[in-house]
Amino acid sequence: MPFANGLGNKYDLGTGFVPVDMSGGANTGKRVYMGHCDAVDVVFIKAAGTAGDDPTLTLQQHTAASGGSSSNLAVIDKYWVKREATLDNDEVWEEFTQAAAATIADPGGDGTSAEEQQIVVFSVSKDQLASGSKYISVNVADVGTNAQIGTVLYIFHGLSRHASPTGYLNPLVR
Repeated sequence: MPFANGLGNKYDLGTGFVPVDMSGGANTGKRVYMGHCDAVDVVFIKAAGTAGDDPTLTLQQHTAASGGSSSNLAVIDKYWVKREATLDNDEVWEEFTQAAAATIADPGGDGTSAEEQQIVVFSVSKDQLASGSKYISVNVADVGTNAQIGTVLYIFHGLSRHASPTGYLNPLVR
């Protein structure tokens, strides 16, 4: 098999933003092109923070790789969370539903998401984008004054082409 691994064959990865202290200000996610895949799983991973510093994620759609028109994409109606004081791989996924929205405020909805380490995942299909929009990004608002490390990762699946990891297109190329 020429592409026995999954990377480039079954999925690809992109960066929303690298690990950063989210109390340093709003975190603007990098844009990624949706034309080379069926859907993107957005993965938000965060360290524990201080009570009241609960994160808010916002999904946006864009008409261009930079510039162009941007708008919130209100399609998040389901997401999953693994959470614990210290994530150690014995957690199970919890499913959360909400009215379709562009945001997830306080993932898990219990008012204590800041105090936990979390992995939050939701999916975006390219069919959910408005006509003319081909890119998405995810922003995370400033969480407050206390340190809380976080990152956003995009996982592309349903790839339109299959290649070795070194032969696959970058996530911003049209």
